[in-house]
Amino acid sequence: MRFLFVHGTGVRRERHDLLFALVRDRLSARFPGAAVDSCFWGERYGAALSAQGRSVPGLSAPGAGPGPDDEEIAEWGLLIADPLCELRVLAEAGWDTGADGHPDGHPDGAPDDDGFAMPGVQSAGEHVLDLLAEVSGVPDGGEQAALLLGTGLAAGFPAALKTVSRSAEAARAGARATGQPQARELAKALARAVTAAALASAGAEADCTGAERDRLVELITTRLGGDARVPGARAAAVLGRLALRVTTQPLLNAWRGSLTVGATPALGDILRYQARGADLRAFLHERITAEPGPTVLIGHSLGGIALVDLLALAAARGEPVPGVELLVTVGSQAPFLHELGALAGIVPGTRLPYAFPRWLNVYDRQDVLSYLAEPVFPGDPRVSDQEIGSRQPFPACHSAYWKQDALYARIEQAVAEAEIG
Repeated sequence: MRFLFVHGTGVRRERHDLLFALVRDRLSARFPGAAVDSCFWGERYGAALSAQGRSVPGLSAPGAGPGPDDEEIAEWGLLIADPLCELRVLAEAGWDTGADGHPDGHPDGAPDDDGFAMPGVQSAGEHVLDLLAEVSGVPDGGEQAALLLGTGLAAGFPAALKTVSRSAEAARAGARATGQPQARELAKALARAVTAAALASAGAEADCTGAERDRLVELITTRLGGDARVPGARAAAVLGRLALRVTTQPLLNAWRGSLTVGATPALGDILRYQARGADLRAFLHERITAEPGPTVLIGHSLGGIALVDLLALAAARGEPVPGVELLVTVGSQAPFLHELGALAGIVPGTRLPYAFPRWLNVYDRQDVLSYLAEPVFPGDPRVSDQEIGSRQPFPACHSAYWKQDALYARIEQAVAEAEIG
């Protein structure tokens, strides 16, 4: 009996040798008389950047500083994640946030809250909130209506208005905006909050450019008595700097080149296989049939996908791969790809070919790259799933199978059930 180990995506020589040594030692301990071989394909059939990554913007200058639009983009990323965040800053800090120690608009140090306001007199900020409450969901005709309809924001706009206008953050910020300068900034913050909430509601269905977004903010701000074109809002300035630190887009922009190069082996191997998998399958077939006798194939991740494809295609042609008695996939995406119709060897919705071997599919529910095979091929006695838990989060759990005694015990059980000698 022979075991043939097929590694997964992103594995190159050094990593393969360490991983295979572990698998070989564990299998040899349970099957002293068996041969344990490996099929290393990563360098020959894995992905590489043939043009040294020239297609990647920013590759030549990793770690460069933020671009001219990065702060604004990061700022809106934070707003869409939490549309009330600017209002929360104004509600908690008011307008006393100047770097020089003076409240905004009051260089003489006077507080923004008027402690001598006459009882019953509405503040400038509360008046802005009243104007917001009067804004209808989607007005009939006009530029704002056209913008909402043309950007995919119309459906979520009424709920966005309601959420912002009824929020405790808006009420608190409105109470603190006692003068006209603060009211104008409040109007802009409210308009941005409503627009962000509408964008968040639309999600991927939004078809909105930055210019359209800014124009919508401007139109709403004007209706609330403010001026969206006036720069220097305190809350926006604070959140802009914060957004550059806590949102992912500036980091992705700055490190896109190095991140792409680093991800190329793992992601690139999958994409290359989907486009040119026949070469790898031919190589696997050659290695499997190089020696006679019963063979147990063990495929990890992409290795399992390639083996499922190879065995299914061969069986469908009526030419099953000689000697293969058992297939073991570990952390494999093959069942999911079959559901998508992305497996080369099996038509979606069909059963496994008659000559397909027994299949043990091992998964860890924490491993987001592992999937169940039994529900995808219901009633097929050849297919069985086995959960192996490493108590590790992803991505560590995707490679932690190989140190689990339970994995080798289950393989031993499957070999016995298949009566492989």
